[in-house]
Amino acid sequence: MFSILKKIIFSFLILTSAWVLLYRFVNPPITWLMVQRSMERQSDGKSFKMERKWLSYDELSTNLKRAALAGEDAGFMNHWGFDFKAIQRAYEKNQRGRRVSGGSTITQQTAKNVFLWPGRSWVRKGFEAYFTVLIEVLWSKQRTLEVYLNVIEMGDGIYGAEAATQHWYKRDCKSLTRMQAAGIAAILPNPRRFSPNGSAYISRKQSKIARYILMTKLKY
Repeated sequence: MFSILKKIIFSFLILTSAWVLLYRFVNPPITWLMVQRSMERQSDGKSFKMERKWLSYDELSTNLKRAALAGEDAGFMNHWGFDFKAIQRAYEKNQRGRRVSGGSTITQQTAKNVFLWPGRSWVRKGFEAYFTVLIEVLWSKQRTLEVYLNVIEMGDGIYGAEAATQHWYKRDCKSLTRMQAAGIAAILPNPRRFSPNGSAYISRKQSKIARYILMTKLKY
């Protein structure tokens, strides 16, 4: 029994490591979230919608790269996949209030979006931590940010930076202004609820992110 368990664990480690390594060079074709959202639209009687276009790291807007870091993970370039200070702040905030706040890094969000199913459970969080470590070991920061900005949900049926900029601003991603990039980053916690041209809350968050963009450094 123990030898069988060892073989299962060993096979799991080999297969998942190979999967993550493959996506260092091959762009993920689809994610579980995209599939789930498509099924939800079908259940609601809506037409199929999955707008996306992959952009290489160099094709992505520098303003948007900085906005993502400023809005989602300021320590991305320096941490090893986990921001324990942010996790602690999120825990304390959640203990005090009713709104659930996460402390996930861009690497963790990439692990969740690319390799796992949507939802909240300790099992999924455990797998998320495991894949986060693999990404940090096997990918560069550049690749992680590239994948993140190409697969993340940025609206109803809209995935990735190019589809988002076409949808919200009718222009190419590369030409995003600082305020436009900040507007997209401001809606990332709930892109199906918020709009970059929406509420006063988003406008305040957009302005804050736009200021931080000027101070955000990229290593690439």
